[in-house]
Amino acid sequence: MSDISTQLIHHPYQPPAGFESVQPGVYKASTVIFPTVAALRQRDWKHKTGYTYGLHGTPTTFTLEERIATLEGGTFCTLVPSGLAAVVLVGMALLKAGDEVLIPDNAYGPNKAFAQHELAAWGVTLRLYDAMSPADLAGKLSGNTRLVWLEAPGSITLEFPDLPALVAAVKAYGQPHKDGVVVALDNTWGAGIAFNAFDLGADISVQALTKYPSGGADVLMGSVVTRSEALHHLVHFCHMRVGYGVSGNDAELVLRGLDTISLRYAAQDEATRVLAIWLQQQAQVEAVLHPAISGSPGHEVWKRDCSAAACLLSVVFKPDFSQAAVDRFCDSLRLFKLGYSWAGPMSLCAPYDVPAIRSMPWPWKGGLVRFSIGLEAVTDLQADLSQALASMQYS
Repeated sequence: MSDISTQLIHHPYQPPAGFESVQPGVYKASTVIFPTVAALRQRDWKHKTGYTYGLHGTPTTFTLEERIATLEGGTFCTLVPSGLAAVVLVGMALLKAGDEVLIPDNAYGPNKAFAQHELAAWGVTLRLYDAMSPADLAGKLSGNTRLVWLEAPGSITLEFPDLPALVAAVKAYGQPHKDGVVVALDNTWGAGIAFNAFDLGADISVQALTKYPSGGADVLMGSVVTRSEALHHLVHFCHMRVGYGVSGNDAELVLRGLDTISLRYAAQDEATRVLAIWLQQQAQVEAVLHPAISGSPGHEVWKRDCSAAACLLSVVFKPDFSQAAVDRFCDSLRLFKLGYSWAGPMSLCAPYDVPAIRSMPWPWKGGLVRFSIGLEAVTDLQADLSQALASMQYS
């Protein structure tokens, strides 16, 4: 090898084995090198016993998958590029033309939109149900039901459902998974910290790792976790066929975030409860929606099934305040920034038109703002809310 380019590409040096550090190494690969043709032919990507191609995993992504499975109390994990990709992967892996999927009316909007558009085009029927009524779910199950989604709490409005009762409704109709009905939970809010999805009856748990596991508001990723090897293979093989992959650098960020997830969840939980109770006492506020706060829908169920609560709270303003007044409140905030997502270090807020994103009745007339409480000092956040509330004027 006389040419320097060839020498550099095929350099013989290998670093000594035995290096250990707090954080695992970051492996970035599309191509994986095999020592022999026999090894190339025998390598098994299906059970993660070896490496074949970057999309099928590296030591970095395998490590993250194992740790996310542990976080969730599951056995098998598949990583995808976002939380929404996790939801979509479950639908693609489990549903076919003629099947039916049931989704809570208060679920994450893009989950419903995927079912209303792509799944509908593929011949899959969507039925929406009231997450706070196991009887409503039971009445909407049919012989074509293949997948039932749960979400705890509901997106934006934060009602906390009776997950065991919802699962029991499905089991009473037909044993989940065994007879073809799979119960999947969007567990992004719980994050594996507030409760164990599988102990409460879920067959599959998905998360947006973008939120708590990352914690930095700087990476997009999702996960699909299960205790069932059969379900894992359905998901994992579909994952291979559609070409989902995550980068080593992104996996590194989530691995680093996992080290502090329990501390961040606890700190943000405490701060959120303080602000939720304070907001309940403000003259402009009609209701504060937060599962850990007395009077919030599903509070008693949350108290029974959970040990903690995430950093989200929603405020319903009194109907005397116009949407313009609510928008002015949001614009007046200084520490709370306008933006989507949550569970990062910076506090966020966003106004929502709830009737526009729900098909079922909504009991309040006033405008709603959802808050994500970050890691700033609670006293500073309270002062910011106070000065913004003062900017509001009655209609």
